[in-house]
Amino acid sequence: MTELPDYDQLPISPDKPPRSAWGVWGDDDELGAVNLLTPDRVLAGVACVRKGSTFPLNWDLEMPDPPFYGRGPLKHTVVDQGDGQDDFYDNFYPQQSSQWDALCHVGHSEYGYYNGRTPADFTGKPGAKNGVEHWAKKGIVGRGVLLDAARHFSAAGRPLHPTRTTDITVQDLRDIADAQGVELQQGDILLIRTGWMEWYEQTSPEKRAEVARVARAQTLEGPGLEASEDMARFLWNTHVAGAATDTSTFESWPHRFRPGEYLHMDVLALLGIPIGEMWFMESLAADCAADGVYEFLLTSAPLNKVGGVGSPPNAIAIK
Repeated sequence: MTELPDYDQLPISPDKPPRSAWGVWGDDDELGAVNLLTPDRVLAGVACVRKGSTFPLNWDLEMPDPPFYGRGPLKHTVVDQGDGQDDFYDNFYPQQSSQWDALCHVGHSEYGYYNGRTPADFTGKPGAKNGVEHWAKKGIVGRGVLLDAARHFSAAGRPLHPTRTTDITVQDLRDIADAQGVELQQGDILLIRTGWMEWYEQTSPEKRAEVARVARAQTLEGPGLEASEDMARFLWNTHVAGAATDTSTFESWPHRFRPGEYLHMDVLALLGIPIGEMWFMESLAADCAADGVYEFLLTSAPLNKVGGVGSPPNAIAIK
């Protein structure tokens, strides 16, 4: 579709769930909003490259340490083959560190997964649906925009606390964009920095162990996007191709949404918008603050794994 419906015009037909974009790009679609990364949007990203500075956005694969949500630590083995070296990974959780959540990661509590898929479709084998390999085969390339919520709130005398629940609202995002002099365009990849990762890297091993414990117990508190229908409406109506934060949860946690639901369900499952978490934005944010330019070319090459539920983004911002 060249003309995308507004959020309040969804669904496109009465047989689709309320507030869903199912069928917007066809009933067999497995790309979701990545469809918006057209050649024109790639060129818009390329036009943002002015000084040749690069900013990798992947955190260390071993971070956070200890891992969150019951995931295990990565095991890396280096093998001396005499005339060279080889290595392999065990216990590799693709969503332990910086990640994209694939369209098979979270389903809506009532309606299921994007475009009507069910857990039976998620086999990790040929024929699996909604896997991350579809994004890998297309390539995620376009204009990226950083909204630096951490600096914005600090400048306003209301710094975000890394372990307190704070909702970043739609109005907040608009205010940040206005203050930075940047405007979101269709097909942008939106990055939101809260400063959580900067705080985490400065904590003690004892504090990190405590954070992992509360994360596993689902009692983690922290800043993030407001879990609301207004936020889902904003992300759809701006027609972003994806959105990522530097936190482990995307939305503020614990969330305050409809009972049994959280923002992942509306954004990923109903709207098909990729969600990124724990993206490393510190170097990029410092450079944006220094030169006042918050747009850049963003490239991301997820793992080309059939039926993958998530992947490191392998993302780079280029200014």
